[in-house]
Amino acid sequence: MTGVLESLSVPEAWSLARGTGVTVAVLDSGVDAGQPDLAGSVTAGPDYTRGANPAGVAPKRLHGTNMASIIAGHGHGPGGADGMLGVAPEARILAPRVILERDEPGFAEFTRADRYAGTIADGMRYAVDHGADVVNLSLGRTYPTRREREAVAYAIRRGVVVVAAAGNGGADRTARRGGHTEYSYPASFPGVVSVAAVDAEGRHADFSNRNSAVVVSAPGVQIIGAGPDGGYWIGDGTSPATAFVSGVAALIRSRHPGLAPALVTQAIVASARDRPARGYDLGVGFGRVDAYAALTASDALAGARMDGAGFPADRRFAADEPRPVRVVHRSGGLIVTYVIVCALAVLGLAAAGARLRPGGRTEEESADVLGA
Repeated sequence: MTGVLESLSVPEAWSLARGTGVTVAVLDSGVDAGQPDLAGSVTAGPDYTRGANPAGVAPKRLHGTNMASIIAGHGHGPGGADGMLGVAPEARILAPRVILERDEPGFAEFTRADRYAGTIADGMRYAVDHGADVVNLSLGRTYPTRREREAVAYAIRRGVVVVAAAGNGGADRTARRGGHTEYSYPASFPGVVSVAAVDAEGRHADFSNRNSAVVVSAPGVQIIGAGPDGGYWIGDGTSPATAFVSGVAALIRSRHPGLAPALVTQAIVASARDRPARGYDLGVGFGRVDAYAALTASDALAGARMDGAGFPADRRFAADEPRPVRVVHRSGGLIVTYVIVCALAVLGLAAAGARLRPGGRTEEESADVLGA
């Protein structure tokens, strides 16, 4: 793990911040608060999956513990020299349980029952209301829900940075054929930092989704993380990549408390390394995250004067301006363009309606809630 942190300039970043005073909400399958590398740093939130598993079955909490250790593992033993060090080792973890592991006995019930349809949205709102500075979503599904979109907006309005996995469908047949994977949610909602995965050489990982929602990338191949009961696991995915970026966001918020989510994102994007030749790529976004460079970039953004920029929060654009003059002349070209735009808008709404499925969730649609 040390080599991965060095590739992200994390040891250098620790000279500027280590995550003190920051809470990262890990919305996942739960976090083992007794894991030696996380002991004393975890607050367990509500279990929104309660009742899905049979009575007496304890939560597995593997995926969530793994992600939390990448974000805020502080090691153990004398001087913390043993075990797992995360990106922001002095950050705290808030851990609402919002999903089940795939091999938990209640997984089928969880994916099919309507009462569990809003667990991620509920967990996000809980995290915001209980002091989270960053929300880590190492999960996703292939269709959007209104409740999650509104929860994301709720978080961002209240100054919380939301980071989510771009998804692991990059190797699917349709993705290989078209070069563009389906969007993953919540990662593809506006304002979310969508994270793709790269290998040790910084190359796009084959499994990682490619789409225009991707913002940045981070290591996601053969990543070591802590597990429950003192174990350690190695795995691939955009899940660990997301955890790395959440850790960097935590360092920025530790150095600059209250820095707006958009500015945290700007610092991460502006300082990314291994940028694509054209500046942006569907597979890796604007490049691979760099912790030290991101903190340096955040210093400049935090010092920027914003006095007088834009309208006050209680005003709306053109609210007090004269009403626009009506233009009577309409050329044939303008009318045709207007008709085409309206037609495209109607088609877009129809397509969106086809993707937003009310009511229950099928197993196929819900299965990718975990496994980002």
